[in-house]
Amino acid sequence: MQSFQRYIRDVVAELKKVTWPTWEELKGSTMVVIFFSVVMGLYIALLDVGLSRLLKTFLG
Repeated sequence: MQSFQRYIRDVVAELKKVTWPTWEELKGSTMVVIFFSVVMGLYIALLDVGLSRLLKTFLG
């Protein structure tokens, strides 16, 4: 039981050291992730359509 209590104390101590992002940093990072996801989704969709048409052309 003492080791569990020490573990909890250590976790709390480490969480106090964390520098959490500000609301503005969080919004900015979220927008970057959303933008990158949309761009990659469009790229994969276009690649899929292009390869599908290429295969249909060659295979009939």
